[in-house]
Amino acid sequence: MTIVSALHTSALTSLTLLARGKVRDNYAVGTDRILMVASDRISAFDVIMGEPIPGKGVLLTQMALYWFDKLGPKGLNLCPIHLTGDAPESVVSAAEVSQVQGRSMLVKRLKPLPVEAVVRGYLAGSGWKEYQEEQAVCGVKLPSGLKNASKLPEPIYTPAAKAAVGEHDENITFEKTVEMIGLDLATRIRDISIAIYKAASAIAAEKGIIIADTKFEFGLDTDGTLVLMDEVLTPDSSRYWPAESYVEGVNPPSYDKQFLRDWLESNLVNGKPWDKTPPAPRLPREVIEKTSAKYEEALQRLTR
Repeated sequence: MTIVSALHTSALTSLTLLARGKVRDNYAVGTDRILMVASDRISAFDVIMGEPIPGKGVLLTQMALYWFDKLGPKGLNLCPIHLTGDAPESVVSAAEVSQVQGRSMLVKRLKPLPVEAVVRGYLAGSGWKEYQEEQAVCGVKLPSGLKNASKLPEPIYTPAAKAAVGEHDENITFEKTVEMIGLDLATRIRDISIAIYKAASAIAAEKGIIIADTKFEFGLDTDGTLVLMDEVLTPDSSRYWPAESYVEGVNPPSYDKQFLRDWLESNLVNGKPWDKTPPAPRLPREVIEKTSAKYEEALQRLTR
């Protein structure tokens, strides 16, 4: 894939800006659609880095479209999806097409639900840290004797409450999600998320990729239908491991942001470890290039 120059922040004037997230800039298209533009921004520990990763937004969008195609109505039809099927380029001016092309999705405007639907098939990251203290993750009890990167007997659902940009999502129990959105919605989100994770894991396994964990977001349309939205199964929302390098007990090399996280945790700022609050340490060129290469390798491997 030919990587274009980096787009840190889009600047569309033909549409009304609704919000800027950690990665995506969302614009209103009438009252019923949203243009989601994936920038080349990258965040870690809920802090947006000052330097973009050239081409990252294009890679993320292409991977999300791949998964929506596999999992949505054209594929396994596991859940309604937010894509409209319309071309993003059709709703901006000719001068703005370059900001949109390849990195955007034109989607239905939904009522977002305040739950991050996290599914874990392996013990890693914050889940591993919590397991060592509690032998549980988000209230889900797990067998004793598990190691870092251990495969779980069955995937578990460990939701989080969405936080504002710059703040940390809060891990919560399933019971808490019932309090927030009701038993019916909470149960459907949990069951659909686990089904999607299992199906995607099987597809990825055929390409030699392990999806250790992932998170989904859902919204409701005007009819109250539950719809899978935002990004899906990208390296920003998932932990991707090459199967051939997987060894239980150690952190496998990954295609996701773990490389960046590891660099940030080992980097000193004014002689001290970074406290994971803005501003982030400046990323050197080699970190930017290696991060970009990992995203591209994930997409190429998945779609080959």
